[in-house]
Amino acid sequence: MEQLLRVKDLRKKRILNGITFEMKQGEMMAVMGPSGSGKSTLLYNVAGMDRPDGGEVWLGNTQITGRTENEKAGLRLHRMGFVFQQMNMLANLNILDNILLPALHAGKNGHGKKQELRRRAQALMEKLSISGLEQRRINEVSGGQLQRACICRSMMNEPEILFADEPTGALNKGAAEEVMAELGRLNREGTAMLIVTHDSRVASRCDRVIYLLDGRICGELALGKQTGEPGRQRTDAVNDWLAGMGW
Repeated sequence: MEQLLRVKDLRKKRILNGITFEMKQGEMMAVMGPSGSGKSTLLYNVAGMDRPDGGEVWLGNTQITGRTENEKAGLRLHRMGFVFQQMNMLANLNILDNILLPALHAGKNGHGKKQELRRRAQALMEKLSISGLEQRRINEVSGGQLQRACICRSMMNEPEILFADEPTGALNKGAAEEVMAELGRLNREGTAMLIVTHDSRVASRCDRVIYLLDGRICGELALGKQTGEPGRQRTDAVNDWLAGMGW
């Protein structure tokens, strides 16, 4: 697999202290560590939502660091997807219209395009098992259904990589497992993912886990590509590794 993301000596005040790692196309990687270790700061700086004090971030052959805010916004819109613990859906829109927003914002609503976009949104909803909820408001669906709608929204512009910050943090165990199963399926279809999580069950679905402490990567666990549902053995391997890291 070809290299997709390259992060070199990334620094941010006293939060990130020389972070270096690479991701390949189609890879699914988790970032773990105690609260305050710099996990979310790392994600935001890699994705260009915050400006680091030093270092480089490359998405393919495109350097993200050093670009203008407008240029970075364009990269996020067209080449990246985002899923957060706080789902940030608009209460005045139904589920389908919320999902359509990124594609409309990207200027893909020209003549004949809107119907095509609606078909794509509905296909994503069917793939993530929430078809039939198009006209519901965000307070008329469960938390798991709403997070799956957020994943649909993140995939509308066919991103190369999806960034997720605690995507299951607000969900119960059953809904969290459903959401991670859908993210795993999208990953197996080719979308790379960088996921910040505190949950070893989430990390067990990833190919690789890195551990942050005091703004540095101080450990890495290679799990390999998951096939099918993760067994208890993968979660136990993550928990044993975390215990060794002082989790």
